[in-house]
Amino acid sequence: MVEEYQIRVTPRIAVDNNEIARCIARDKRIVPSRIKGVRIIKRSIDARQRNVMVNLKVRAYIDEPVKKDYLIDPIIYNPVEGDKQAIVVGAGPGGLFAALRLIELGVKPIVLERGKNVNDRRVDVARISREGIIDPDSNYCFGEGGAGAYSDGKLYTRSKKRGSVDRILGIFHQHGASENILIDAHPHIGSDKLPHIIENMRNTILNCGGEVHFETRVTRLLLNGAEVKGVECASGEQFHGPVILATGHSARDVYHMLHDQQIELEPKALAMGVRLEHPQHIIDQIQYHNPNGRGQFLPPAEYNFVTQVDGRGVYSFCMCPGGIVVPAASAPGQLVVNGMSPSNRGSYWANSGMVVEIHPEDLPDKYAHEGVLAMMRFQEDLEQECFRQAGNSQVAGAQRMKDFVDGKPSKLIPPSSFAAGLHPSRLDQWLPPFISTRLRKGFDTFGRIAKGFLTNDAIVIGVETRTSSPVRIPRDSELLHHITICGLYPCGEGAGYAGGIVSSAIDGERCADDLFQSLTANQ
Repeated sequence: MVEEYQIRVTPRIAVDNNEIARCIARDKRIVPSRIKGVRIIKRSIDARQRNVMVNLKVRAYIDEPVKKDYLIDPIIYNPVEGDKQAIVVGAGPGGLFAALRLIELGVKPIVLERGKNVNDRRVDVARISREGIIDPDSNYCFGEGGAGAYSDGKLYTRSKKRGSVDRILGIFHQHGASENILIDAHPHIGSDKLPHIIENMRNTILNCGGEVHFETRVTRLLLNGAEVKGVECASGEQFHGPVILATGHSARDVYHMLHDQQIELEPKALAMGVRLEHPQHIIDQIQYHNPNGRGQFLPPAEYNFVTQVDGRGVYSFCMCPGGIVVPAASAPGQLVVNGMSPSNRGSYWANSGMVVEIHPEDLPDKYAHEGVLAMMRFQEDLEQECFRQAGNSQVAGAQRMKDFVDGKPSKLIPPSSFAAGLHPSRLDQWLPPFISTRLRKGFDTFGRIAKGFLTNDAIVIGVETRTSSPVRIPRDSELLHHITICGLYPCGEGAGYAGGIVSSAIDGERCADDLFQSLTANQ
């Protein structure tokens, strides 16, 4: 007999299946020897009270051995046959999951990725910190796996209305991710594990008859009136078929291409600010209400802060416990920071984006002539200013957190995870006032909510600008079933319809479904 139970236990019990079995036996009045084993199927930490507890959904095997069955059934990918094919531009989560879904539907995907494969890309990513050299086609934003491959691999999302989150997690697990991502409330793969999983996804595509082309940058849509018939690449090579455009939030040349080809775009709100880094033990003390930190049985603590300042949101973004801060510019002359965590979240530091919501109408008047690309231009200008403030290098400007709030210079910067190096900089002065002022007020609020959070042991590092796309490629509705130009399926973060790995993957699948429906209707 197999029974499922919801139990609430201490962190010490939660890490020991034998203790969990004894707890169930006691609470459910079952003779302990009848429980042959247990399997955790859902896990979340409740740290709202001083005594931290762990909520578990547990499958207990009573009078029978434990079965190693699937928590989520794997998907069967059959070879694609026939003449149906589609172009997928971009091999980030939106593009990869679109390609896998097309295979399920019997359509051959041709994936075009401007960057390198996920393993060769690693060398170019390392050169940014070591030598300050940025390859505009292979960096933290561009290359197989997209921006998430080397910037954390968090899989937590609140976007559940467009598709099945469990299905997406199951596909990651099927391609090599730990079963923990199916169990934990805030699943996380880790930047050290994700590249291998991405490689396995590519192999699934290839083994089923799909194509994946690296270092293949799309420069033009092939148009026949109001219909997209394919793409042309920088080499001059052309690929024909309907196009899923999954190029990510940093492909500025793609937005220029679409604008030049008179594809409709619209401006959208964006969030920009800084990357905030604390010693992890401070966050553990605050979140677990314990001066000794997390102890032996709890993971590095996370946080999530949000407030309103002068009519705009100020909030934490992409929080990385036990992580590092990385240089994430996508072209020379820019300085951008982001965060990532390895699978063990074992770094001394915790970091998070701390950003301010910005609407197109918030921009200075000088951007008015930029039209729909105004937010993108402002974003780029801020990154270039950050680069200039750093002496035209990737040695980022930093300021102690409380000095930033108090408007004081920081003479010395504490040790940091940022491998490219830091220099003291008055971010409170050179950041645009509508960003810096709101951040300062937001930090003050967060410091009152969480005692010890506002501290000069933490530092702010500039700038965090790549939170989402600066424009949207319009689709008629959230339900997706209409597009503004036939044969083009804007997808994921780059289209302005997702924010993170899982929501981009869900959107990629929805685009593939919509493309397939169109192909079927036109037969």
